[in-house]
Amino acid sequence: MSNTDFALAVEDLTVSFDGFKAIDALTLYIDKNELRVIIGPNGAGKTTLLDLICGKTKASAGSIKFKNTELTRMAEHKRVRLGIGRKFQTPSIYENLSVFQNLEVSFPAGRSVMGALAFKCTDEVKSRVRTIAEDIHLHDKLDTEAGLLSHGQKQWLEIGMLLMQEPELLMLDEPIAGMSARERELTADLLQRICKGRSVIVIEHDMEFVKRIAHKVTVMHQGKILAEGPMEQVQADPKVIDVYLGH
Repeated sequence: MSNTDFALAVEDLTVSFDGFKAIDALTLYIDKNELRVIIGPNGAGKTTLLDLICGKTKASAGSIKFKNTELTRMAEHKRVRLGIGRKFQTPSIYENLSVFQNLEVSFPAGRSVMGALAFKCTDEVKSRVRTIAEDIHLHDKLDTEAGLLSHGQKQWLEIGMLLMQEPELLMLDEPIAGMSARERELTADLLQRICKGRSVIVIEHDMEFVKRIAHKVTVMHQGKILAEGPMEQVQADPKVIDVYLGH
């Protein structure tokens, strides 16, 4: 398979902070429409990897290609425009706006200052908002102020805000932290649906959840990839048990 066939091709990626290699010559390929889960002990470099892909952190060496475009020198906002969406651990929603308004302002045309002034809530935007509200289990909460949502619903809303931009690569850092059991189940369904038509990378610690959603699991350790493959295979790997699952 040539590198052009992958949604994301990360090759020999390295980032050093004061001589410490947080990511150490890492190579990773993500397929189109793949749901990849990255696991590993704290300090393995999982969040740093997402920071490098979205442009929050600059690589010291190596290559990150998305849709065959080199990203390593590209500004963060340009990566967003290219189709990369990133959700951080703490939700960043507009608490005092309704669910509908949160989704509406995330529509790409509303994002620049000029765009916001000229921005009319067209039928296209309304129908996109409704479709995504269905996807994120908030269709009956469109008029609710976002600050009144449960923790899990706020996480979904933030995923919805990213989906409004139609990203082709969506990265989620511990999306089920602090969720109820029911919300976790609904989130598993949600993630399985949204990876049809895009690639999704999830960082997660909850192994039951990982088992439910992952097409393939990547185990990181000390800035490198320790193992990769289907969950069953990774779980049975002695190296993985030793550094991670055995604790």
